[in-house]
Amino acid sequence: MSTWRNATESAHKLANQMVKLVLDTAHNSLAMIGILVLVVSAALVSYPELRHLGEFKLFGWLQERRIEVGGVVSDLLASDRATAADPTDLPKQQAAIALWLSKRYRVAPEPLSAIVAEAYEAAARSKLDPKLVLAVMAIESGFNPFAQSAMGAQGLMQVMTKVHSEKYISFGGKFAAFDPLANVRVGVKVLEECVRAAGSIEGGLQRYVGATNHSDDGGYGAKVMAEYERLQEVAKGATVSPFSNSAGSATVKAPPPKAAPPASSEKSPRLALN
Repeated sequence: MSTWRNATESAHKLANQMVKLVLDTAHNSLAMIGILVLVVSAALVSYPELRHLGEFKLFGWLQERRIEVGGVVSDLLASDRATAADPTDLPKQQAAIALWLSKRYRVAPEPLSAIVAEAYEAAARSKLDPKLVLAVMAIESGFNPFAQSAMGAQGLMQVMTKVHSEKYISFGGKFAAFDPLANVRVGVKVLEECVRAAGSIEGGLQRYVGATNHSDDGGYGAKVMAEYERLQEVAKGATVSPFSNSAGSATVKAPPPKAAPPASSEKSPRLALN
């Protein structure tokens, strides 16, 4: 009996020692982990390049994992680069115009919403009617940001990039002509200069299309003014068919516009205003 009691006590002591050893080890390990975390944090604060390197390595590893899992090269910044906005976030008038233009030119409403919002801001700075700016865009490119005419006019507002290259310097260079928002800002500035030099919208449009020295502009101005009138009606809340060639509620269906050079005959280099 005594032998059994001694064996039991020995077993209890051994168990207690093992538990104590485990607790001491865990405590020391946590302490070491805590110290390590503090050291790493201090290093990252003191040396930002280490943090950037770590972020770069982590991003690369995550990208590799995404490719392995999905088979697609991912880009977490893609949505930030996209020119898009929710139409419901726009003021009522802008939203109505964006949705109408979306149907008329068969362009997604989200990018058109961003373009409409930018047109309103840029036009306000240049003291132009944003609906006129959008009408020019519609006739010039059909809202194709990558459109290019035979004369070399580029982007949404078909600005002659070679002629107005200095206006793109602050946007990083000539390739900004294909960035929708940069093209709108430059195009609005050129349109403002044309209207101011001509003294009227009609005269400004003739200068904008490069037909200043000709008796007519090939119908370009009339097309822009007709689209301008339609957009004015849409802004007022009137019912205007997106497939109509006339303002109001007309329903005569027009062929979808092409994202190509404007209908005017380019008798002289377009937008050759210095």
